[in-house]
Amino acid sequence: MRIPKHIGIIPDGNRRWALGKGMEKEAGYDNGISPGMVLYHLCRKLGINEMTFYGFTVDNTKRPSIQREAFSKACVKAVEELSKEDAELLVLGKTTSAMFPEELKPYTNRHQFGNGGMKINFLVNYSWEWDLGLQDGAIGPKLKTADVSRIDLVIRWGGRRRLSGFLPVQSVYSDMYVIDDYWPDFTPQHVYDAIEWYSRQDVTLGG
Repeated sequence: MRIPKHIGIIPDGNRRWALGKGMEKEAGYDNGISPGMVLYHLCRKLGINEMTFYGFTVDNTKRPSIQREAFSKACVKAVEELSKEDAELLVLGKTTSAMFPEELKPYTNRHQFGNGGMKINFLVNYSWEWDLGLQDGAIGPKLKTADVSRIDLVIRWGGRRRLSGFLPVQSVYSDMYVIDDYWPDFTPQHVYDAIEWYSRQDVTLGG
């Protein structure tokens, strides 16, 4: 198989999964942490160089406070778990907002944990407008996520066929693979299928 250098992860469907299990919507977020760790170890094994996780967006913070607190705590737990692994970890998002978890501010500069090796980017309180420095319709002088490389493959769980503002510059030539299963129902086969599909794509980058 042709292995992508950088994959983007959109772990959607947590709330729908929780409702299907007879739980409150906010219960779904905590159940998304373990799949993320399984995915991290799988990607290391496959030789993927860089991963970007979509944590939550500025728009997501419009949800009820109980959900907002749940997905914020889940992101903090996920980043803390990843900091125990071999990774070069960076959290990116609008830190000037009260919605950005205080616990994650130390991670907003890239640090090497363990033996390093894989670059992991975690988007927290992210918005594409913030990333582009958009003000009064004009784009700012510098991309906030300039340390994040071009994404080869975006994998989205939960069945939605859209990027939802995910890294618009880095994903401009990404192939996108959609999985109908909800994120908490993650299995390694999802990734094997996505990469097998990616291997069959004609990647020309416009050439």
